[in-house]
Amino acid sequence: MTRNESALRLAMSAHALQTRKTDNSPYVIHPIMVAQLLTAYDVSEDVIVAALLHDVLEDTKVTAAEVKAEGGETVLHIVEAVSENKNLPWEERKEAYVHTVVAGGESVWLVSVADKIHNAESLLDHIAVAGDEAWSVFNRGKESKLWFENRLYTELTKVWQHPLLDRYGSIIKALETS
Repeated sequence: MTRNESALRLAMSAHALQTRKTDNSPYVIHPIMVAQLLTAYDVSEDVIVAALLHDVLEDTKVTAAEVKAEGGETVLHIVEAVSENKNLPWEERKEAYVHTVVAGGESVWLVSVADKIHNAESLLDHIAVAGDEAWSVFNRGKESKLWFENRLYTELTKVWQHPLLDRYGSIIKALETS
């Protein structure tokens, strides 16, 4: 079994009962789409494996030891870097995420931005159907959600140039005008 297949199996098992908040689709579609987005670029297998597993520490009972056993030290580093500490208050959690991601290096940037792109595209699709009501799935609402997206984008532009980052910036603009 390939590393990608093994990681996908773990992601499918870990996210089996979860659904996306924008459309109630099976949650596992999200990490698959993040990994698929990254395959269009010259990224390592570790980045693809991390993309498939990027939400397992944050949103499931999968442990860091399991991620390391599945993907190795590099994959664990990426997944930990893109996982939010949900024990912190929202604003602190988001600031900590931005700091950790920016400090994480290109593999972390790739997974984080691909994740944010897929989330934002899903939100735009949901807005097209539900209008302003789509923003209600976020506890802090549209203004805070856009603050976070802009904060991450701005900090990453200081250290990185990449077509994915350009796409992320364009999607943030589309969200702002939606």
